[in-house]
Amino acid sequence: MTERRIARRYELSLPVVVRSPIERQVEAHNGQTRDISTRGVYFLIEEDLAPGTELDFTLTLPAEITRGTEVFIRAHGRVVRVERKAEDGTDKLGIAAVIEKYDIIRAEPVPS
Repeated sequence: MTERRIARRYELSLPVVVRSPIERQVEAHNGQTRDISTRGVYFLIEEDLAPGTELDFTLTLPAEITRGTEVFIRAHGRVVRVERKAEDGTDKLGIAAVIEKYDIIRAEPVPS
């Protein structure tokens, strides 16, 4: 099978907060990334999402990764694939989403 990805993928386990803007959800759903690239993300979440669903999500890059302050990535994308998973005794879904746009927000440094 030939690799079709254009962007390099990074295996990172990061917290992700997901909302569906089309449904005007006030409630956010927490998940965990498995990998991420500049064009897509794969994360595990308990919320049932369908392919084609639009998403707003926020990832937090900790200071250990950025070698400075925390960095927040706010993104908008669309679900392209859903996989049923059973991990840690819970029913989680593996969600592959394409990133259509994103903003990087650096946290303010904390004075020493």
